[in-house]
Amino acid sequence: MKKLLYLALCLLALPAMALDGTQILQQVDRNLEPESYESYRKLIDIQPDGSQKESVLYTMKKGRDKVVALFLLPPSDKGRVTLRLEENMWLYMPDVGRAIRITSLQSVTGSVFNNADIMRIDYGAEYNVESLDEQKDALVLSLKAKTGEIAYDRLKMWVDRQLLLPVTIECYAASGLLIKTLRFKDVKDFGGGIKRPATLETDSPLQKGYKSVMLWSGLKKREFPDEIFTLNYLPRVQELRK
Repeated sequence: MKKLLYLALCLLALPAMALDGTQILQQVDRNLEPESYESYRKLIDIQPDGSQKESVLYTMKKGRDKVVALFLLPPSDKGRVTLRLEENMWLYMPDVGRAIRITSLQSVTGSVFNNADIMRIDYGAEYNVESLDEQKDALVLSLKAKTGEIAYDRLKMWVDRQLLLPVTIECYAASGLLIKTLRFKDVKDFGGGIKRPATLETDSPLQKGYKSVMLWSGLKKREFPDEIFTLNYLPRVQELRK
């Protein structure tokens, strides 16, 4: 009986074990979302005193490294648009009428999530896999940033070995300092073959008492022309909502 149980466990684990670390990371990226999609996200930032701030964003992504996000709420941020092209980011403010450069480690919402988290591109576009360790229920990827421009120098990613979805990611500075931990929860079927965590939580030892939560909805495949991901198009992004 024990031999049969062991054989069954080995067969279940076989699809993930047949992949190397880079292939697993590529699969994680595609399981999290299609290369091109639209979605709605709510960001909830919780202060040490329990007070909360909520933001709602409409997000579009094309390919591995182009992202645009339009703020729908709160009213004070409505109409703001952030654009990411590879490691370059801009914030368009309608009351100013122009876009300004922002950095990946800043947070336009004052959240524990920084701009790199909110405007995330494919992990495979930013990181190389240095090692793969196998645990009972998880595959553990150690990732190193491809350039010094990336928000986190290293990531340690625990991947569900059956679903090939991230469960926990620890984010480290080049000094080895733990900057934050990301926790993926509530795997949900969004339709269209997309099944991924609907909740992402984070906290940081550098921001004790603060916590941020990202909730996904309306995630679906959609193709967009390249002109949307340009500075000139930012004032018109809200026209894309259907």
